Amino acid sequence: MHLSRDPLVSIVTPVYNGGIYLAECIESVLAQTYERWEYIIVNNCSNDDTAAIAAGYAARDHRIRIFNNNVFLEMIANHNHALSTMSPASKYCKVMSADDVIFPEFLMKMVQLAEAHPSVGIVGSYQLTGGGDGWGVRCTGLPYWRTVVSGREISRLYLLNGLNVFGAPTAHLYRGDLVRSSDAFFPNARWEADISACIKHLQDSDFGFVHQILSYERRHIEQMTTTARSLDAYVSSQLSDVLEYGPCYLTEHELGKRVNEMLDEYYRYLAIAVVNGRNLKYWRWQKARLDDLGVRLSIGRLGLAVCKKVADLLFNPKDTVNKLRRRWSHRLMPIQQGGWHGGTCSAGTRSCSTSDSTHV
Repeated sequence: MHLSRDPLVSIVTPVYNGGIYLAECIESVLAQTYERWEYIIVNNCSNDDTAAIAAGYAARDHRIRIFNNNVFLEMIANHNHALSTMSPASKYCKVMSADDVIFPEFLMKMVQLAEAHPSVGIVGSYQLTGGGDGWGVRCTGLPYWRTVVSGREISRLYLLNGLNVFGAPTAHLYRGDLVRSSDAFFPNARWEADISACIKHLQDSDFGFVHQILSYERRHIEQMTTTARSLDAYVSSQLSDVLEYGPCYLTEHELGKRVNEMLDEYYRYLAIAVVNGRNLKYWRWQKARLDDLGVRLSIGRLGLAVCKKVADLLFNPKDTVNKLRRRWSHRLMPIQQGGWHGGTCSAGTRSCSTSDSTHV
């Protein structure tokens, strides 16, 4: 590609106390084979060396700009604020967590696909995820020959079957006009707002996918005790997406059937919570979440799900032992599920958030 004609890409990193990883993150941007970018780091009132590290790099490369928040913003609010700082001239945008890394060809490959297919509004790719002895690849599921999928089709696959190739923001490239189409590109305050944003904006655009591993998402041991995991937040978030965006993509029959399936899954998780003796805070949070969704907690449905779970534990002792072993192994290394991933401590929140719903 030619620098004089290449479209400008805005890379934004909302960060809170990300000093330990920020330099590696910035270096991965500087190593891009695609050169026409601006890099905006939004420091969310960090009290470590984040500001100093960012300022040091900005002094050496004019493409790096720093914004320091005067007041602390919650994670999603800070991400939307960061997007508001991108240049009006940017044709594309990507959000990058401060503890993640993009590989040298990331921007080149993503921009090439987007430029070749103007209908594409969001481009995804495979993402390496891990830490310590636990590694894997996320965003799998599309056949390798499918590089452009209609927004309607890919959203239906997610809403109906749970196929999630949307990944996390670091694995994506967004078209600038989609980002500017509203004041809040990430449309809700949930930890999984990145998935909601994809479903929302794919109503008006297609989805592109580069079948290469182009980024690395760091997993942290401290994620084991995060709020999202303890509350099984990702289960209800997927149900929320089905309720909110299902009418745009699904027939009335499909929507009703899927909502019922999702409620069955949700009550299965609640039954696990009963068996595991979750505390009052957990149940208050679930009740509030259901109220937000306009769904009443059914004691009868919960009781039936608990009975099924207890029967499963009693009549499948071998599986029960294996589940207990897996549960304890996950206390040593978290496995991510759902939407917003990585060490979101550095992405603009005072506590990390992830999900691991592996219980007995």
